[in-house]
Amino acid sequence: MRLFAVLVIIAALVSACDSNRVFEDNKDFEKRAWNVSDTVAFEFAIADENVNYNLLCNIRNTMDYPFSRIFVNYTLQDSARKVIATKLVTMSLFEAKSGYPFGNSGIGDIYDHRFPLLENRKFAKGKYFVKLQHVMRTDTTNSYPVLPGILAAGVRVEKVEPK
Repeated sequence: MRLFAVLVIIAALVSACDSNRVFEDNKDFEKRAWNVSDTVAFEFAIADENVNYNLLCNIRNTMDYPFSRIFVNYTLQDSARKVIATKLVTMSLFEAKSGYPFGNSGIGDIYDHRFPLLENRKFAKGKYFVKLQHVMRTDTTNSYPVLPGILAAGVRVEKVEPK
């Protein structure tokens, strides 16, 4: 019984640490690489339309990633699957000249990044769908079909702190 009480307290503390998070999920890629055919899709719900939200992209990579930046196309749809926003986003994972990794690292050569897709945005109540796909190119005619060193991609929706 005492163990159960301790676990409940720990769970409450962990969930209280991130009270602004409305939704967060990540998709892990097999073979530690993101294939160009792997479109990552997420569904989230908005319950409070009186709050502003940030929509963020999560990327987890290793030092095996061969480029300094990554290009990701995202699409946001409402519950009727009408496209609300679509954009190509460029994200720097490493410093271009030195190769120094950006992001947070807690385990060896694994780095976590969080990049804004939409900031301080109002949403109506309902379900929303987000798709992420990398659009890396090695030159203007050929796509880079597999991105080695990309372990996961995901989406986070958080409430904006009132100022």
